[in-house]
Amino acid sequence: MRGFFAVGGRTLSYLDFGGSGAPLLALHGHYNEASAFAPLAEALAPRRRVIALDQRGHGESDRAEGYERDDYVADVAAFHRHLDLGPVPVLGHSLGGVNAYQYAARQPDRVSALIVEDIGAVVDCDWSFTVGLPRPVPSRQDLVAALGSAAAYLECSFRRTEDDWGFSFDVDDTVASQKALNGDHWQDWTAVACPTLLIRGTRSDELDAAHAREMITRRADGRARLVELPAGHVVHHDAPARFAAAVEEFLSAPG
Repeated sequence: MRGFFAVGGRTLSYLDFGGSGAPLLALHGHYNEASAFAPLAEALAPRRRVIALDQRGHGESDRAEGYERDDYVADVAAFHRHLDLGPVPVLGHSLGGVNAYQYAARQPDRVSALIVEDIGAVVDCDWSFTVGLPRPVPSRQDLVAALGSAAAYLECSFRRTEDDWGFSFDVDDTVASQKALNGDHWQDWTAVACPTLLIRGTRSDELDAAHAREMITRRADGRARLVELPAGHVVHHDAPARFAAAVEEFLSAPG
């Protein structure tokens, strides 16, 4: 089911994959949208009810004037309030991972468990891929050809207009968002108090093994653990069954 809610004069969209299971909020990364979590939602059903946000400027959500850290975190808080849920687990990939751990750090009473997929406490994002993305092209086939091997990771965001094919996100907005994502976020990461699972792809070009281990070590509460799976940066895409199993095992473990 697709839902909408208003925040700050804009409309944000989300997908509630339904079911009677325990809610799990999901936050996608750049170039993606809520629908990227459809396979995960299917794998976790019926124990989990995945509810995924189209973050600002992505999917069916409105574009925004700003893409700063506080903007994204405020959107997550508004999303949570709109759903009228108590404390819930939150999962985030890449951009969504930083948004998730910053939300957990700043509103600890709202997040019962945290799953962060392949993003660090220090982010040094390169937007050269973004600026090189194909601008609107005549057909879906042209878009796939222009993207090459990256097409499989972006296809959930393909959009057709009356005249051409492009994406559900704006390239310039994405560059602005990536620039705002860069920086040292250790203060938020170490402030998280709830049980935390960090999932890293062993072939990731975003999160290296040493930094991932440091993230676990610097969580002084001892409530964070690391799982590494044979995947690139988008672990839920490259190793879907093992990713879903790791998520379920973590969420089912005693607190």
